[in-house]
Amino acid sequence: MTNRQLFLQHVGQTSEAPLCLNIVRAYGSRMWDAEGKEYLDLIAGICVCNIGHRHNNVVEAIKKQVDEYLHIMVYGELVENPQVQYAKLLTDYLPASLNAVFYTASGSEATEGAMKLAKRFTGRSQIISFKNSYHGSTQGALSIMGSEYWQQAYRPLLPDVLQMRYNNFEDLHNITDRTACVVAETVQAEAGVLVPKDGWLLALRNRCTQMGTLLVLDEIQCGFGRNGSFWAFEQFGVVPDILLLGKALGGGMPLGAFVSAKNIMDHFTFNPVLGHINTFGGHPVSCAAGMAAFNVLLNEKMMDGIKNKEQLFRSLLQHTLIQNVSSFGLMIAVEFDSFKTNKKVIDALIVQGVFTDWFLFAAHALRISPPLNMSDDDIKIACGKIIDVLDSFH
Repeated sequence: MTNRQLFLQHVGQTSEAPLCLNIVRAYGSRMWDAEGKEYLDLIAGICVCNIGHRHNNVVEAIKKQVDEYLHIMVYGELVENPQVQYAKLLTDYLPASLNAVFYTASGSEATEGAMKLAKRFTGRSQIISFKNSYHGSTQGALSIMGSEYWQQAYRPLLPDVLQMRYNNFEDLHNITDRTACVVAETVQAEAGVLVPKDGWLLALRNRCTQMGTLLVLDEIQCGFGRNGSFWAFEQFGVVPDILLLGKALGGGMPLGAFVSAKNIMDHFTFNPVLGHINTFGGHPVSCAAGMAAFNVLLNEKMMDGIKNKEQLFRSLLQHTLIQNVSSFGLMIAVEFDSFKTNKKVIDALIVQGVFTDWFLFAAHALRISPPLNMSDDDIKIACGKIIDVLDSFH
């Protein structure tokens, strides 16, 4: 049997029609399949590979840590240097109130931990999220997902969850003194790159403060420089009470975290003790890789060119079949008239050696979230192929 047949038969599937590309190598902004075909990667593992695939510094950090130790104990009991050093580095580049990092193995688990922490700290039960929001697929995260389409098959889910409309000022009155937390993506990714309106995120922050409610900002996709600053919330003049991290956090290795103030985080240490635990959170190899990637982001000044690259994409993505382009840094949604058109574009681009995808809540939009260091020449090549594909539909 071929690897494709084995994949379909023995690996749990997420859809009835996976792409089934057999990728055997990846480096920088490119991937290669088993037949040697090269692909320009426009989605970077859905915002995971912010510094590109297999950066030399990350690979070396992994090798060094592998020579020292792999997993040695469940998270939280032993002093593991990669965890400690990476937590210190992260908090050095966060507001002073975000000074305690709780590691998980994924972004979904970070969401779960943050929801528990908010309930534990406030003594309240209600959690508010937003329509067309995505925070993971585990039971708790699914409970606050902003779409009944993905929820309906798994009910009953968590009780006492309320959905509000993103960017709607009137809905903020729903936050009351019984709301434990409000969970929001700083930039709604799966909605097709929906950016906060002027003043809305600040109004959300102020209402949460007024009601004693914790504000949880999800930067699992938009963190680590993707929007031109380390954290997207920096561009809106707000600071969350809890920050969700994942995807690029591990530099290509599995890693998640939620970050809060130490006096809040310490509520997991008593009544009950071990209030939140996990086995592989903060895996030493993942932390070593993530720290190396973070330092690459710093030392190679990758964020400096993000806005220029965004404008280059926007200037080149001009076509009668493109109805709109939404963007915030290198999170870009190219909108067509329907999912049918978008899927035709995605499939044709794969034939042309360009790898991209769609959005969960904006299936009519083409996803572009490339490595932050993708060259201008590669951007021009990719956009040229997108336009060529669209021209072929006429």
